[in-house]
Amino acid sequence: MNNLKSPSGRALALAAALTVLATPAFAQDRFDRGGDRAGERDHRLAGAGVSRLLPELRRTPRGRAFVMRNFDRNDDGRINPREANEANRAFLRLAGGGRRDRFDWERRDIARPVAEHREWDRRGMRGYRMRQTEQGATFDLQDVLFETGSARLRPMAAERLRPLASYLSANPDVPVRIDGHTDSVGGDAANQLLSERRAGTVRAALSTMGVYEGEFLVAGHGETIPAASNANAAGRQLNRRVEVTLVGQQARSFSE
Repeated sequence: MNNLKSPSGRALALAAALTVLATPAFAQDRFDRGGDRAGERDHRLAGAGVSRLLPELRRTPRGRAFVMRNFDRNDDGRINPREANEANRAFLRLAGGGRRDRFDWERRDIARPVAEHREWDRRGMRGYRMRQTEQGATFDLQDVLFETGSARLRPMAAERLRPLASYLSANPDVPVRIDGHTDSVGGDAANQLLSERRAGTVRAALSTMGVYEGEFLVAGHGETIPAASNANAAGRQLNRRVEVTLVGQQARSFSE
């Protein structure tokens, strides 16, 4: 395992995360190339990634169906930039060296699900009360899950992490950021180390709960990114946290 405390370790972790973001969600021969047949609904595109889609995907009924049936991975009815890039790469592979505007959807029509959907704890995920951030759906694990001044998890932490472990086991292709933060009490070096250790402990706990696959970027930020004022106890408690971000996901999709 790379040492995330060193600049080189963090760089390698970030590179690994970016590699996953560029990896297609499914193998080429598993794509559902059906959709928009006679009597079926037209798939409409929405989301920040739509403008990135190739014209053959964005402007044609079969192209839109291909995108929504294969790359709306969290079923929120929207396409984000990462999903759009994956759809473009998949279509270019399917088209091969031929002209994209003459792609024969009918010949490649395969009406089968792309991948088996696995169940996960939807009620438990709603309980995290996620918020939308630039990177994805984010929620906080407060320091009450840890022993005071330590990276050791309390016994109740397992129950708190169980819905997340359920979701990640069912969705191993969703990249995850785990970011540790502290308040301003104590020295900078000690706070930095504690934030890194707490973030790493959360990742290790998920492994013990069966989350072996997937890509994780684990980092600590010490007291450098406060969520509230450190001038009072209530603010300091909010600052002592581990943020978990499901990269590229929509927070509202977990509140429905």
